[in-house]
Amino acid sequence: MLSTHEARMCRGTHFSFSFVRNPFDRLVSAYNNKLLENDEISGPMKAMGLVHSMPFSSFLEVVESTSDDELDIHLLPQSTILCLERQLVPNFVGRLETIYQDWIVLQNMLRRERLPDLGALPEKNVRRKSNHQDIAVYFKDPGLVRIVSKRYGDDLEWFYGDKTIEQLIKGK
Repeated sequence: MLSTHEARMCRGTHFSFSFVRNPFDRLVSAYNNKLLENDEISGPMKAMGLVHSMPFSSFLEVVESTSDDELDIHLLPQSTILCLERQLVPNFVGRLETIYQDWIVLQNMLRRERLPDLGALPEKNVRRKSNHQDIAVYFKDPGLVRIVSKRYGDDLEWFYGDKTIEQLIKGK
């Protein structure tokens, strides 16, 4: 594992990539998996003040008020992970929502760079098989939308600038 700074220093000699996820979908997924489905709450989430089965609005309030240094990695803004001094570290960033198309683009980039083929896209940690319409259910309250828009504003700008908040909440 490399720090963001170390990874940025290797950018000229190494090819790195990442995939990001719609912040609204990511939060719904983390809430469902980490606070509802799992019986035990992880140490970092407990330290944040999160508790099993707490209301979604309370969950978001805790996320909003917790500094990046204290956020569990599942809740940390993706821009914080992938950017250093407002510069993107990976050479390529795809979206989970368009992963199959983006995987092909990534494979083509690797081929042009004469880098090894990654093979078929692996499927890991796939839990939610829905069409993501549950996002809109969680974000009926405009106040919750504002919390996420503010807390994850850089993610929305960097990775989803071509989408409206409404599109992201509808899972599009």
